[in-house]
Amino acid sequence: MPLKADLDAIDWKILRELQANGRITNVELSRRVGISAPPCLRRVKRLEETGVIKGYRALLNSPMLGFDVVAFCLVGLHHQSEAELKSFAERARNWPIVRRAWMVSGDSDFLLHCVATDLATFQTFVIEELTSTPNVDTVRTALTIRQVKDEGLVAIG
Repeated sequence: MPLKADLDAIDWKILRELQANGRITNVELSRRVGISAPPCLRRVKRLEETGVIKGYRALLNSPMLGFDVVAFCLVGLHHQSEAELKSFAERARNWPIVRRAWMVSGDSDFLLHCVATDLATFQTFVIEELTSTPNVDTVRTALTIRQVKDEGLVAIG
């Protein structure tokens, strides 16, 4: 599959290092990828400006903050018109319990990644918000038991 960005081996090394540790200093990053600090910083800025690097964020330990329930919801809509898909997507963006959402193909139309303080809060969301949303036909939920892998979103050699 052709790349959508013009990246060389150093760019890939930069991306791998930043995906593992977004707080790494430019000096340490440049040392790890084998170039001096000024060109390393220019490369990072270019990767940010072109949108290859979308941003940086802290990864929080949700159970330590009282968010013990992680669940996924597969949502099927009655009608899949462009307007209905956009309407549901907008609702998903506005639900705080939904942390990530994807429009998907197959038997369902959306996959929602939900994080809640407890099971009752998640159940209330599913029953009072999600299933009562206009145009929602089916909702299938999956409660997670334990996370077994947590890597960056892109597998970089």
